[in-house]
Amino acid sequence: MGKTRKEATRVTESIVRGLFGKKGEKVALIDLRKIENRVCDWFIITHATSARQVDALAWSVEDEVRKETGIKPFHIEGKENCFWVLLDYGDILVHIFQQPYREFYDLESLWADGHITIIEDSSENKIN
Repeated sequence: MGKTRKEATRVTESIVRGLFGKKGEKVALIDLRKIENRVCDWFIITHATSARQVDALAWSVEDEVRKETGIKPFHIEGKENCFWVLLDYGDILVHIFQQPYREFYDLESLWADGHITIIEDSSENKIN
C-alpha cells in the first residue's frame, strides 16, 4: 500500500471534497489499517439518489483528486450502469452507490472491524 500517511490524507481529503461537491450522502470513512489481510487501508463510501448522480460523483472525485494531487485511479468499475461505482486509488477504495444498493450490500457492517467515521459536509473536510 504505497502512499505515505501524508499523501493518503491529501488524497482522502480530495475525495471527500469531490463527493460533497456533488452532494454525496452519508459519507463514511472506514480505516481498515488494523485489520489483517485487508484489501486496502481505507474505504470511502457514499450514496446518491440516481444513476446520473452516481456518475457525477465519480467524475467529481476523479477531477478533484487529479487537480489537487495529480493522481488518477488505477481502476474504475461500474460506470456502465452506475448502480455501484468503485474508484481504486490503491490503498484507498471509493464506493459510490445508489441508495438501495448501499443498503443491500451494507459494506459498513461487513467491515465493522474497521474504525468508521461519518464525515459531515463542511468547507474544510479535514481528515484526522
